[in-house]
Amino acid sequence: MNGPGGAGLPQFGAEETARLITPAAAVDALAAALRDGPDPEGCPQRTAVAVPGGELLLMPAASAAYAGVKIAGVAPGNAARGLPRITGSYLLLDGPTLRPLALFDGAALTTLRTPAVSALAVRHLAPAGRPLRLVLFGSGPQAYGHLEALLAVRELAGAVVVARDPAGAQKLAAYARSLGTPARAGGPGDVAGADLVVCCTSSRAPLFDGTLVSPGATVVAVGSHEPTARETDTALVRRSAVYVESRAAALREAGDLLIPEAEGAIGPGHITGTLADLVAGRLPGGRAPGGRAPGCPQLFKSVGMAWEDLAVAVALFQAAGANSAT
Repeated sequence: MNGPGGAGLPQFGAEETARLITPAAAVDALAAALRDGPDPEGCPQRTAVAVPGGELLLMPAASAAYAGVKIAGVAPGNAARGLPRITGSYLLLDGPTLRPLALFDGAALTTLRTPAVSALAVRHLAPAGRPLRLVLFGSGPQAYGHLEALLAVRELAGAVVVARDPAGAQKLAAYARSLGTPARAGGPGDVAGADLVVCCTSSRAPLFDGTLVSPGATVVAVGSHEPTARETDTALVRRSAVYVESRAAALREAGDLLIPEAEGAIGPGHITGTLADLVAGRLPGGRAPGGRAPGCPQLFKSVGMAWEDLAVAVALFQAAGANSAT
């Protein structure tokens, strides 16, 4: 593909997109966007269109300096074909003129952006100062991306990988060990000993018993953006302090919260705060330093938002320009 110095619109394939910035740089780009950018509550809604192969998602966002749009495909049948489940492209535009600036691989951008959102939440919610015991649900690209992003913000004492595919769990555990983290495959019951539980699967039903989660644990769920799908159960949601990217987006799309609300287990005011609140230090009364509520798990539910894609795409574009100038 053409780089920044090539003719026409610069285009970055999956490998190029993945290596332009580190997970830590992506986390910092998101934090900066929350401090300086538009309010996530006003971010345009995701548009979803059902198509024969699955679903097309359209996600636009804009700031004063840049605009952009991601077109993503979710094709459940691709796994049987040996192809990625998530496909797509991201078009970055100049903000004032809307002139196209670059085209990035959308799946690679998502694999970088979603773990960075989770890691930013973990930076504020999970205890600092001691290594954390991680239980990671999933063995796909998002699971690998989350492992790398978490290691950028916290030291891990060990990792347990829980996945439907035993071979996939073993492979990810081996990868974690190659990064210096003791790791093994395990089962849902391992959440009982975890400091940090991260769910990045395509499951539509709860992955584990929420009553097993320690009051001191942090749980991150990123796998779904549909009102009828969830990775965590009602028991966990009811007993947790809940943080989201945007109240409006969560109450449209987060089945992890909407299903317990429909059951009458929680009310719409159950959300404790947002990621922007955590970054800015705008925390409800009674919260300990770092955003933690005493005596209960911390749950961060992410649905994925267009402002996040834009923030990371801008960081990629700027990194590509800096690299081409050296």
